[in-house]
Amino acid sequence: MSHSETEQDPTTPFYDHPTGGWGSIKSVARHMGMDKPAVGVLETLMKQNKPKGHMCTSCAWAKPASPHLAEFCENGAKATIWDHTRERCGPDVLSRYTATELRMWRDYDLEMLGRLTHPMRFDASTDRYVETTWDAAFQAIGAKLRTLDPKSTVFYASGRASLETSYLWALFGRLYGHNNLPDSSNMCHETTSVALKQKIGAPVGTCILDDFEHCDMILFFGQNTGSNSPRFLHPLQEARKRGCKIVTFNPIRERGLVEFANPQSPAEMLGGKTTKISDIYLQVKPGGDIAAIAGMVKHLLALDEERGEVLDRAFIAQHTHDFANFETWARNLGWDEIEHTSGLTRADLTEVAEMYARSQRVIGVYGMGLTQHVHGADSIGMLVNLLLMRGNIGRLGAGICPVRGHSNVQGQRTVGVSEKPELVPLDRLAEIFDFQPPRDTGVTTVEAAQGIIDGDIKAFLSLGGNFARAIPDQGRTDAAWAGLELNVQIATRLNRSHTLVVDGAWLLPCLVRGEEDMQASGPQAVTIEDTMSHIHGSIGRRKPASPLLLSEPAIVAGIAKATLDPNPNVRWDDWIGNYALIRDLIEETYPDQFRAFNDRMFEPGGFYRGNTARDRNWKTESGKAEFTTPVGPSSLGQVPGGDVYTLVTLRSNDQFNTTIYGYRDRLRGLDTDRMIVMMAPDEITAAGFRDGQGVTLVSAHQDGTTRRLEGLRLMAYDLPQGCVGAYYPEANVLVPLDLYDTASKTPAFKGVPVRIEAA
Repeated sequence: MSHSETEQDPTTPFYDHPTGGWGSIKSVARHMGMDKPAVGVLETLMKQNKPKGHMCTSCAWAKPASPHLAEFCENGAKATIWDHTRERCGPDVLSRYTATELRMWRDYDLEMLGRLTHPMRFDASTDRYVETTWDAAFQAIGAKLRTLDPKSTVFYASGRASLETSYLWALFGRLYGHNNLPDSSNMCHETTSVALKQKIGAPVGTCILDDFEHCDMILFFGQNTGSNSPRFLHPLQEARKRGCKIVTFNPIRERGLVEFANPQSPAEMLGGKTTKISDIYLQVKPGGDIAAIAGMVKHLLALDEERGEVLDRAFIAQHTHDFANFETWARNLGWDEIEHTSGLTRADLTEVAEMYARSQRVIGVYGMGLTQHVHGADSIGMLVNLLLMRGNIGRLGAGICPVRGHSNVQGQRTVGVSEKPELVPLDRLAEIFDFQPPRDTGVTTVEAAQGIIDGDIKAFLSLGGNFARAIPDQGRTDAAWAGLELNVQIATRLNRSHTLVVDGAWLLPCLVRGEEDMQASGPQAVTIEDTMSHIHGSIGRRKPASPLLLSEPAIVAGIAKATLDPNPNVRWDDWIGNYALIRDLIEETYPDQFRAFNDRMFEPGGFYRGNTARDRNWKTESGKAEFTTPVGPSSLGQVPGGDVYTLVTLRSNDQFNTTIYGYRDRLRGLDTDRMIVMMAPDEITAAGFRDGQGVTLVSAHQDGTTRRLEGLRLMAYDLPQGCVGAYYPEANVLVPLDLYDTASKTPAFKGVPVRIEAA
């Protein structure tokens, strides 16, 4: 569909209102009533994402130095309400159900049981979780870990744990003897870490919030701002008001990048005034981003040849490498191939290229729509290429801006949670703690899942998250969890990962970030890193859900003390008594990035740990920013053919990662169950189906394994040709473990080949 045509197919469901506005306020009010929050949750929300307040456990969007009256969004409110529910899931509740019964429950119903309150162990003889003590749990876990080969264990971390917890978790793993430290970035933005490190020498984005006050164009690729990072809409609205152009490339027309009404503006709320966000919205085919950017590049080269001074030749000569090869490749591309692969017209792509050529300061924003493909690193490389052509990296108002999901997933990598030893200052750790860290490469998320299937992994320790539900290929992995000898889950609520258990499973409940963390030296604060590399302090003030809850650092220390031999340089009790000592260790380990850590942790807007590429200091092999050329027969992206479609897995508006807050997908105009397949109405007819028909999705990936998802219903929706959409994590069963970005092993959740069968 060309952007010049009708913006939305009126025959399919859509949300005919702006993002934000009264709809957002009503949604928060609805969840206040439905999720039974504890007393004081409104006070917590009013301090959320503010200096000396509580940092949201939802997305990683930046926290401004001058916050709004309410510096939380709809989904941030849902996350906080969810954390501070009055419902409790204690031994009395868990005694009513066997693990086998709970395994059949929906994700939502498991978490609706409420906050976990007691440490529990799994009793295989009764198929139930039973109450235990913290000391018994730590001693049993430690005793088991002592009998295992460290290389057969995995210490996984979800993206919510603080910098303090993450540093201790990584240190524990290396003291124990392995680098098997994957985290949730392996499933989302590992492509970013690998691709940006190779191309600009820094593994994270180059932008900070100030850049959005000076840019005159923003390009969006595969990022659903309205549901995944709604506070981003404030700087976007301000940018639009001062004339910044915004162009979006995304298979689905997401409302957050179409229209916004600020819930904190009385004029907009009472007067019905809204802001149009995207000037142009192009529904690119899934995985067609390389081709779309290539079309823009091709036209820029033609403009430069015709007019001159379109490319920043001085920047290219001084700061980049291998432009000539990239230019030759782009000039040789044919427009037929570009249009076919991207699903976009030459006219649309040349119009965006003309707009880009007129813009002086441009930001490229992207999300998992770019990273979760087999050619994800090439997609990011193409966006880098486009920005480099006009010098749009390393100056105010310009840069590349990946938007991370979990609130501290980037920070965990910063302080050592990584399976890649070359990314961690191991020599420094050896000096500080007087031990020899392991130097071999650990396992990624994909490799950990494969190791569980193969039986090579004997123990799995999870610092938060819902790993078993988040990973691909659940039809193969679910049964394999029974082969573990040890399964330790640090959690706040029950989820599906806790039901796939046998003897040797432990459920250890922890505080949430908004709860008071009282230790020997008094109440503690923790820190997180946002998506723009700023560090923020966070203080919880709510009464804990149970007096038996421990903090995440205390749980990590308790297991470590029971597992490891004493080391006078490893002072677990002192560190847990005063988290400032952990921050001192982080500063000692990473002095360039965490100078005066304790003194700066509550700096308004966070303190910036820096980015070499932002300073045009390119830490690459060539010493310059790299132009890269996609290679291979499908270098522009893979296009399905015949009866094969590309499945894109989606999150709903009532969802954050695997946590399901409800069954409404308001911003897509959907109020239905989650077992649906979205498909363009003309393609439904062409395939011989009808809207509302029961269907089964079948993986078309050729590896000898049958993958099916039954019980689905077709729903006509405004999507590109050759594309279908279904919800994550329900559709993960269709995603093969070996379908991933070739550079980073990030699973290709946004580019799964499938067929559709009538039920």
